[in-house]
Amino acid sequence: MVKIHNIELPDFPLLLAPMEDVSDPPFRALCKEQGADVVYTEFVSSEGLIRNAEKSVMKLDIYEKERPVGIQIFGANLDSMLQTIDIVAASKPDIIDINFGCPVKKVVSKGAGAGILKDVCLMEQLTAEMVKRTNIPITVKTRLGWDHDSIRIVEVAERLQDVGCKAIAIHGRTRAQMYKGEADWKPITEVKNNPRMHIPVFGNGDVDTPEKAMLMRDEFGLDGCMIGRASIGNPWFFKQVKHFFETGEHYRPITMQERVEAARRHLQMAIDWKGEILGVFETRRHYTNYFKGIPHFKEYRMKMVTNDHSKDVFAAFDEVLEKFGDFQFTE
Repeated sequence: MVKIHNIELPDFPLLLAPMEDVSDPPFRALCKEQGADVVYTEFVSSEGLIRNAEKSVMKLDIYEKERPVGIQIFGANLDSMLQTIDIVAASKPDIIDINFGCPVKKVVSKGAGAGILKDVCLMEQLTAEMVKRTNIPITVKTRLGWDHDSIRIVEVAERLQDVGCKAIAIHGRTRAQMYKGEADWKPITEVKNNPRMHIPVFGNGDVDTPEKAMLMRDEFGLDGCMIGRASIGNPWFFKQVKHFFETGEHYRPITMQERVEAARRHLQMAIDWKGEILGVFETRRHYTNYFKGIPHFKEYRMKMVTNDHSKDVFAAFDEVLEKFGDFQFTE
């Protein structure tokens, strides 16, 4: 068993990574149904929250069926982050996660996300003060370091643990790498093997097959795996990994019927949560991944991503099922 403070999880839990414009309630619900053990919200701006920005506040919406669920926040100003803790706590998440890893320029330029990797003392101070502010477990997601020459992740993880961080997820790249090159899990293993570490250490980065998840578990010895891009358009990835762990065999290919049904439910949940206009618009990014690898599909994909009315998108789903219902996916 793995425990984040008092939250009991199975051995080697699979966590849905917080992804901007992806891990909203509809997507989290689908991943949860397919085996995600913990799900995280999109990251929420501390400055946006204290200014009551509608987009930021909306990201605090969580539902009982998602639990355990973490709300992830980012910022670099202590006062703002402490006010944010109070606001977030009112939503009653199981976990509050601090984003010390986002490499995007607009976040980093404000000293937040991965930008804070250049100031480990501030990283430690923010974590310590936020732990003192709430009884909700505080966890951290970060990267190996700012660049190759400044990797101090073993020290950083230990310092965060010592001020009360209850778990750490580490992406196996530096900020300088962004999402390029291969993730390096060896430094994450060094964190795990530090005899002073006693909190869960989760790996993140490039886990896009069940075999890689098993490698992270068995050869790198980490406590769990945080899955991001591999789940986009494939909420079944969590089920596929667990099936592989249990049987040593790949889960059967996901059928067209299942894909259409998931896309249909995804859109309907998005409309129920965001309303017709936003629901239709913001779900478009998922369709290419739901229906990847189907020849001669462009006409139908265009209908899904250009129609502004849900009834037309639902009609496109019906057409796909009629036209491609017998299509055999190979994976």
